[in-house]
Amino acid sequence: MFSAQDVKTLREKTGAGMLDCKKALESSNGNMDNAVVWLREKGIAKAAKKSERIAAEGLSKISVEGDKAVILEVNSETDFVAKNDEFKNFVESLSQALLKSNAKTMEEALQVDMNGQSVADAITAITSKIGEKISFRRFASLDKTATQHFGDYTHMGGKIAVLALVEGADNEVAKDVAMHACAMRPTYIDKSDVPEDVLEQEKTIFKEQAINEGKSQEIAEKMVQGRISKYYKEVCLKDQPFIKDQNVSVSDYVKSHQGEILNMIRFEVGEGLEKRNENFAEEVQNQING
Repeated sequence: MFSAQDVKTLREKTGAGMLDCKKALESSNGNMDNAVVWLREKGIAKAAKKSERIAAEGLSKISVEGDKAVILEVNSETDFVAKNDEFKNFVESLSQALLKSNAKTMEEALQVDMNGQSVADAITAITSKIGEKISFRRFASLDKTATQHFGDYTHMGGKIAVLALVEGADNEVAKDVAMHACAMRPTYIDKSDVPEDVLEQEKTIFKEQAINEGKSQEIAEKMVQGRISKYYKEVCLKDQPFIKDQNVSVSDYVKSHQGEILNMIRFEVGEGLEKRNENFAEEVQNQING
């Protein structure tokens, strides 16, 4: 009557859970359009209407337990919902579920059990309940050894979250690294992390700038090296001047405490996402006009 692929297609189309999609197809004798109607009639496909909306607000969160830490970002359409206790509780529950799981990819994370249902189904449920598109955008988990320390810092009530991992030193130094990364927005951890194509593009730009300033080809080539060094100090965490002491780099600060930066993950809510541009009055009018 219908296949597993049909169930998958219906789920992708409506955002409803697997079991609900199966029931809908059974009730509709495998007819996809009728199954969508069935789900809408039951209120289950309410979330599907919101699938194309922009969700660029929300919260980022860090949870740490023992030698494991999880950082995640969950988006909503409006800041109003992001401040709602129900949304905050959802983010907290999701964070705890991921902390207890072995999920490493988003595909695995969406199947993690969260209070008796999968994360994917929980997202659909809260989307329907709150009435806005809720999107689990990204997450990462880190494990540490006995000689390593996590540094976590959350800013503006969860608008920015940074998780750092440091070998040696102590928790305070690790937190200093996280706070620095929060403020200075490094793109990479180390020079070696800068992709070769990005580096070559920067070199080309710097060279053209020098030539446009009237420098000869030979002088321009030499100037590129100096500007690349400055570029590293702008985008690489280890090379950036430490925010609490501009005379030393972040790497040197950590080394002075017998430590080394191993990792840093920085999530800023809505970073790189298109923002909603309609104002509240327009939104209300749109709803009235239906």
